[in-house]
Amino acid sequence: MSNKVPQIRFNGYSDAWEERKFGELYKKVNEKNDLSLGKDRVISVANMYFKDTGNIRSDDAYMKTYNIFRTGDIAFEGNRSKHFSYGRFVENTIGDGIVSHVFDVFRPIQQFDLNYWKYAIHNERVMGPILMTATTSSTMMTNLVAKDFLKRAILVPSYSEQKLVGSFFKQLDDTIALHQRKLDLLKEQKKGFLQKMFPKNGAKVPELRFAGFADDWEERKFGELYKKVNEKNDLSFGKDRVISVANMYFKDTGNIRSDDAYMKTYNIFRTGDIAFEGNRSKHFSYGRFVENTIGDGIVSHVFDVFRPIQQFDLNYWKYAIHNERVMGPILMTATTSSTMMTNLVAKDFLKRAILVPSYSEQKLVGSFFKQLDDTIALHQRKLDLLKEQKKGFLQKMFV
Repeated sequence: MSNKVPQIRFNGYSDAWEERKFGELYKKVNEKNDLSLGKDRVISVANMYFKDTGNIRSDDAYMKTYNIFRTGDIAFEGNRSKHFSYGRFVENTIGDGIVSHVFDVFRPIQQFDLNYWKYAIHNERVMGPILMTATTSSTMMTNLVAKDFLKRAILVPSYSEQKLVGSFFKQLDDTIALHQRKLDLLKEQKKGFLQKMFPKNGAKVPELRFAGFADDWEERKFGELYKKVNEKNDLSFGKDRVISVANMYFKDTGNIRSDDAYMKTYNIFRTGDIAFEGNRSKHFSYGRFVENTIGDGIVSHVFDVFRPIQQFDLNYWKYAIHNERVMGPILMTATTSSTMMTNLVAKDFLKRAILVPSYSEQKLVGSFFKQLDDTIALHQRKLDLLKEQKKGFLQKMFV
């Protein structure tokens, strides 16, 4: 196959793409703002949206320093990243606006498809080799040498083919955005349900409840629900059963030390057991408990492990024990602080109380959140697949 045609192509197109210098396609412009565009039209080049006006300086003298950035114009953004080794170009697809004078702006000078060039100009496989020879480096940034860039060449399809390719990627991005919105909505709904399906401070019943349940939830001490265990690995579990408490999966065996003496230091962590993970974060002020829902395994001896001692629903306790609104006040008085971490005081924790529903209500609440999480995971897989497909098409539909 010729290296002047893409691997995947629409029917009816077989001609080689034409090599064109950027100077034949774009011109560098330095169109200053004449105050016809106000601070509500300042564009973020990095994210391609109109910025919030709140923190934008808007006196006339400063507004006149902005470059006008019209629909179809491209601007160079020089931040290096793992995805863009020499910076990147971004096309304005959102409407006429203004950008900081630090951005080089180029305007199309021939017939072009807006959507096609959005993806072509932002494709690292296409643009990386071009920018490698048309930029100079500084700390964390690259600077575009405009005269060199305009001399570089790119392969370009006919206008009719541009429209088909551009429309294809536009539709794909619209589908990705739709799935992202659905996923975000589900995650927000889950947050709301976690707030409303467990009692708030001082209440004995949750705000939202399944039909047929009216009794108060019962106050129980953790010592009535769990016991601290120190069951050491007797080598019945190998390195393939080492669990990541932070992420709740079986770790890759590659980097795990597995001599007998070391394996015996591990604590056994059975299905339904809970372990305390002491890293503080914006979501967990005093660390957090995590329930083992994936199967019997082993964890590092640094983790305190507790085992249920009464009838319990696995799914219900997964969410109850991990709910910061429920557990935060409990852990605040049952932990001590160290740098970046909290340490659980087991005897204090077992004295603390939590409100508990009946086993039958636990099952309903647990099943509800399990189904919600399964739906979220399904949408996440669909979204990830679409993003991977897009990566593949970007590789195969450009030269």
